[in-house]
Amino acid sequence: MTGALSGATIDVARPAPESGGRPGRVRRQKPRNTLTPGAGLGLGIAMLWFSLLVLVPLSAIVATAAAGGWENYVNVLQDPQTWNALKLTVSQAALVTVINVFMGTVIAWVLVRDKFPGKAVMNVIIDIPFALPTVVAGLVLLALYGPNSPIGVHWAFTSKSVALALAFVTLPFVVRAVQPVLEELEADVEEAAASLGANRWTIFRRILLPSLFPAIAAGAALSFARAISEYGSLVLLSGNRPNETEVASVRMLSFIENGSYASAAAIASVMLAVALFVIVVLDIVQRRVSRRG
Repeated sequence: MTGALSGATIDVARPAPESGGRPGRVRRQKPRNTLTPGAGLGLGIAMLWFSLLVLVPLSAIVATAAAGGWENYVNVLQDPQTWNALKLTVSQAALVTVINVFMGTVIAWVLVRDKFPGKAVMNVIIDIPFALPTVVAGLVLLALYGPNSPIGVHWAFTSKSVALALAFVTLPFVVRAVQPVLEELEADVEEAAASLGANRWTIFRRILLPSLFPAIAAGAALSFARAISEYGSLVLLSGNRPNETEVASVRMLSFIENGSYASAAAIASVMLAVALFVIVVLDIVQRRVSRRG
């Protein structure tokens, strides 16, 4: 009995004040730490593994970038070639993320709500960009959209090739984030809303969107973060032409090859800050949309 009540909030009456007012109540706060010894050990192991894989490497990158001081950041960002690489990377990643939000949601809807021949095959093909090495993806895209394109689309070595490669490697993120949420949604709610006179736009805006938006935002954040860090598929397809098709990851490699690790770390830390900013903004937006819905 005592164990059942230990985590609850209990109101205890205290003596009435001399003024004759109503008895006050003392509110006992819930314990802040509810971890059992086993759960605490698991948390410690998880945090150690997370630190070794994520926190320590990120701290090393920031420390390396900071070793050059603010002057190094300014010099790197003022370099026209570096600045153009950053602009191209961020702009194309944002464009591809917007495309993925729309197309990924449509593909997820078709896979969940519709029945058609080849649906199982399509469901498997969606995951190919996850499994395919990015260099192989670049080779495949180069064969299809390169100078000897069998379909007559010659996008290789142009800025369009950057968006094409990023769209290929990030396609599954929104699809796989939205698909399980759609599978859990009950169609009866939509039918009930329609029977009460709600049109398709109202049903989508008031019922579907608040439920889907957290998944869409999560998929968009993953898509953007993956896009700004892409390297392998762009090596062959974009041609890495300075000030035209060179992306941030290739620019970082050129700094490393020249022995300028602080400059490469500066670009990496800038891209990390951009990714974190986008993730935070998407999280705030999805919370507001969910609350409004």
